[in-house]
Amino acid sequence: MGLSSVLLSFLAVIGGLALLVWSADRFVDGAAATANHLSVPPLLIGMVIVGFGTSAPEMVVSAIAASQGNPGLALGNAYGSNIANIALILGVTALVCPIAVKSQVIKKEIPLLIAVTAIAAYQLIDFRLSRMDAVVLLIVFAVIMGWSIYQGIKGRGDPLADEMEEELSEKAMSLGKAVMWIVVGLVVLVGSSRLLVWGAVDIASALGVSDLVIGLTIVAIGTSLPELAASLAAARKNEPDLAIGNVIGSNMFNTLVVVGIAGSIQPMAVAPEVLNRDMLSVGLLTIGLFVVAYGFKGPGVITRVEGALLIACYVGYTAWIAMGVFGV
Repeated sequence: MGLSSVLLSFLAVIGGLALLVWSADRFVDGAAATANHLSVPPLLIGMVIVGFGTSAPEMVVSAIAASQGNPGLALGNAYGSNIANIALILGVTALVCPIAVKSQVIKKEIPLLIAVTAIAAYQLIDFRLSRMDAVVLLIVFAVIMGWSIYQGIKGRGDPLADEMEEELSEKAMSLGKAVMWIVVGLVVLVGSSRLLVWGAVDIASALGVSDLVIGLTIVAIGTSLPELAASLAAARKNEPDLAIGNVIGSNMFNTLVVVGIAGSIQPMAVAPEVLNRDMLSVGLLTIGLFVVAYGFKGPGVITRVEGALLIACYVGYTAWIAMGVFGV
């Protein structure tokens, strides 16, 4: 591959990521406003629509990658995004503003996320993700969605519901405009995802690395940018439960739906490092999030020091990948 082709691939990745972030933001705003017009409870909008909506880039990118025969990119994007969400995004957000966790719903969802991560890891023990494994993930997601809807309907007075209600009032828009942004966001999301996958696969080929590595790093960070923007905005507005709730919802969606859809499209062999390095990192970070966020002796707070430690974990994880690539 010539220098001009590599440059074109990098431009495709950068342009694809920029359009992904823009389209995901438009899609989430439109979906949240539409749900508000349909009288969906604010807590349910915050837990499901916003948290899962920001994972739309991961879902579309992984589905396209799997359909085009690049399963490593699909898995790397999902699990790499989970690692980036906790270690990088919550770390950066906590450095900007310590994250106080007051919502009881979030404290119930973190143990659930640990259980979901354990199920996903167990499925990879044979180093394969079968179509049946993928279907199980999607069924688990459907059950959790039912539970979330129940919690959202009865969860009045929860801090997350109050924060979401305030956020919706600030971003009020007509129903017609909201539906327009849903359609525009989805169309641009699919187009930019195709552009990103094409560029990422070409870069992996040019650098002589696996598409898994590109998915875990460049693509995972890029598709996590909507979560970063949402979490930073929530922290600045003193809406900490929205910041952490967004990450929990996104990780749940990545583990169950993003991997589930990719595996349903194309069953895949799984490299040993996905289980021994990537899933291990996801599990340890999720347990760590539970410890710092739950607040066993009082309100849970992710402090600036803990934020710095999370960022250090992400740097260490990236170095771990680099050592594997260069055989160190």
